[in-house]
Amino acid sequence: MRHGPAVRRRKLGEELRGLRLGAGLTSREAARLVGWHQSKVSRIETGTSGVKPADVVRLLDAYDVTDARLRELLEALAGSAGGGGTGWWHAYRGVIPPQYRDFISLESQASAARTLETSVVPGLLQTPDYARAVTRSALDGVPAATVDSLVEVRLARQEVLHAERPLTLSAVLDEAVLRRQVGGRGVMRGQLARVLEQAQLPHVRLQVLPFSTGGYAGLTGPFVIFSFPATSDLDVVVLDHLTSSLYLERKEDLEAYGAAFRTMQAHALSFQDSLDLIAGIADGA
Repeated sequence: MRHGPAVRRRKLGEELRGLRLGAGLTSREAARLVGWHQSKVSRIETGTSGVKPADVVRLLDAYDVTDARLRELLEALAGSAGGGGTGWWHAYRGVIPPQYRDFISLESQASAARTLETSVVPGLLQTPDYARAVTRSALDGVPAATVDSLVEVRLARQEVLHAERPLTLSAVLDEAVLRRQVGGRGVMRGQLARVLEQAQLPHVRLQVLPFSTGGYAGLTGPFVIFSFPATSDLDVVVLDHLTSSLYLERKEDLEAYGAAFRTMQAHALSFQDSLDLIAGIADGA
């Protein structure tokens, strides 16, 4: 288990090494092509040092990589792996902790996310009022200005669902998420209406695990699986805790969480039945 930048560096390095080998180059030959010492190429490929997006571009040019989507992804990964970057979230670096910035960076680069939520509505689907209520509850005593900034960040994150190439979101929600009166009845009524509205997007699929399911694989805590375009080798599982996040990147971890998510989808209500349940709860809210 590693923190976000370390995961990004290692996975970026592995991908660059694979591209170098695919181009039929040794690390010494690659270094000579870009005017570096061989040790720099080795450090990048082993993930022991960060790499600037501009340096990734030089390597990709040397390896004759023309896939625009892959180039874009690897350049972005360099920014989130300790090699700089200018994502919008950097404007909030004095407000949000590094692990949250790492999470947002992953989310902004991913092509798909599979998430299990056991207590709150996924951040990408939250209304401003609900987001403010959740933030105040989780960070009791934080100044109002800080809460406002955190809500701004939450709402800005939601742009990934409305981008030219939107994130594909598959969410499984415990029924408790829908029935917990976060912020009061009026806030919840508005929040459930937003969930129903966003569920109509073609790239959003929601399912509810009803109380009648009993115990299930993810009952002990929420998680997110991020998948990336062009290669599955960059996929990562994120486990969110109160003061930190853990990133799982081993193949066996990805397989275990992927299997658990598929099992929960199989036991959850169908898409339409889930929407019907949400609408029914909203009517009684």
